[in-house]
Amino acid sequence: MYKKNTVAVVMPCLNEAGKIGPSVARLRKICYGLVDTVIVVDDGSVDATAAEAKKAGATVISHQINSGAGAAIRTGFLWANVHNYDITVLMAGDDQDDPNDIKPLVAKLTDGGYSYIHGSRWIKGGKRIQHPLSRSFLTRIYSVLFAIISGFPTTDATNGLRAFKSSLISDKRINLQQSWLNRYELEPYFFYKVIKLRYRVGEVAVTKKYHKEMKLNTKMVSLKSWWSIFRPLVYLPLGLKS
Repeated sequence: MYKKNTVAVVMPCLNEAGKIGPSVARLRKICYGLVDTVIVVDDGSVDATAAEAKKAGATVISHQINSGAGAAIRTGFLWANVHNYDITVLMAGDDQDDPNDIKPLVAKLTDGGYSYIHGSRWIKGGKRIQHPLSRSFLTRIYSVLFAIISGFPTTDATNGLRAFKSSLISDKRINLQQSWLNRYELEPYFFYKVIKLRYRVGEVAVTKKYHKEMKLNTKMVSLKSWWSIFRPLVYLPLGLKS
């Protein structure tokens, strides 16, 4: 809890056994007294992800089949909203985010009167550990395009770490239930919508850590996945989706 605001952390996962347990345990230790619950959404894993997360102290919600990153995030967001948590934090389930960044996100959200705070590895104070050159190039280019199209000067639009008032999920103008958001579209869709609906949005410096083996850092599938991330920036401005 932060200044009487309850805090839920959502961690979507797919086959993250070996990483999710230590991640949950570390988060609960570092954020003791700040984070009220950790929600791990197991998106159809075929390994011990769910059992490991539960053993580490997380509330686990399991999808029977793999439904996509966006679907897993949606499940977590809706759970936090239905259970009346004041603040929701989205955090990677593969040990790329630092739980020490949660307090600055929540503090700026609450103390600064914001509705949504996005993490950035690129602003002053942000850190990048074992950051691949290719990922640096792609994330910077995407962020420039997102800033131009959305009108908000984001520096790190693809960063998953963020905190927001859970009440945003109840805004009927933000429709997370659409099936086209099931993969990687949901995160940029949500970010774009809160900007265009004139909620107060800000950024906080965070750390992004990549594993030495690149294949452990993402489940994205080249051009198909990047199109998934980019298409909200096409559909929404053109009015093809709402």
